[in-house]
Amino acid sequence: MTKHVAVLFGGFSSERPVSLSSGKACADELEACGYQVTRIDVTRDVGSVLSALKPDVVFNALHGPFGEDGTIQGILEYLAIPYTHSGVLASALAMNKVQAKKVAKAAGIPVAEAKVLDRFSIGDKHPMQPPYVVKPVNEGSSFGVVIVKEDQSHPPQIISSPEWGYGDVVMVERYVYGRELTCAVMGDVALGVTEIIPTGHSFYDYDSKYVAGGSKHECPAKISLNIYQKIQTLALKAHQAIGCRGVSRSDFRYDDRHSENGEVIWLEVNTQPGMTPTSLVPEIAAQAGHSFGELLSWMVEDASCLR
Repeated sequence: MTKHVAVLFGGFSSERPVSLSSGKACADELEACGYQVTRIDVTRDVGSVLSALKPDVVFNALHGPFGEDGTIQGILEYLAIPYTHSGVLASALAMNKVQAKKVAKAAGIPVAEAKVLDRFSIGDKHPMQPPYVVKPVNEGSSFGVVIVKEDQSHPPQIISSPEWGYGDVVMVERYVYGRELTCAVMGDVALGVTEIIPTGHSFYDYDSKYVAGGSKHECPAKISLNIYQKIQTLALKAHQAIGCRGVSRSDFRYDDRHSENGEVIWLEVNTQPGMTPTSLVPEIAAQAGHSFGELLSWMVEDASCLR
């Protein structure tokens, strides 16, 4: 019997446009693979919609708050509908950069020094020696990320201004020089490592992630074998320490300015990595021999409750 898959996308977080793109790509491909697909642009009545629909599996293509922070996962557990990606606890943990970093550090994964502050307490004095990065605690897709360079005499005013829309708690983290590397994990296997080279952007921001031509992906990354394997090991370790399921993607910085062995720093794990045409995970999976259809079918067959 053909499995009925409900693809959840859209939603109401700041990452809605990315999710719409991910959801469409996934729904189209799952249909091509022979699944019966229902597309659901998520609103606040998603529980009653799913309750009436009774799909066999939910493919979660939501991004950002509500979609990857344990909220929708809790609704799906309550409805007892098997779903893809990570469960309630791992999703909530990974979405909170501060708590995820604590767990990663306890597991022996190298992280950058950081402090958690109320954004209004930053004022005119640097909270740490520049360069540093200010990040909202619970946002994805580089929303609200501010890089403070060495020559800046005071913190950027945007952080304490009324225009700031990313919550009052921020993480201030040492800026790590170097190359942007990412590694996908599928089940209990670390796939390949890709280097992200932003084109015309100072870092891998929203546009370089999602606008065509915004970044170049070197897949596999041109780095030494021991660094490549180290990143695979750390990505799998982070996936397991945080309790991720299905597919995840860990981001790293690799500073090789002074030696090839350099410094490797884990930044975060994405429990709902993008599945758009320019996304990293489908590319990494393809390089490992899994077509887009095979990757998505694996995720559907891997779906469960109590994740």
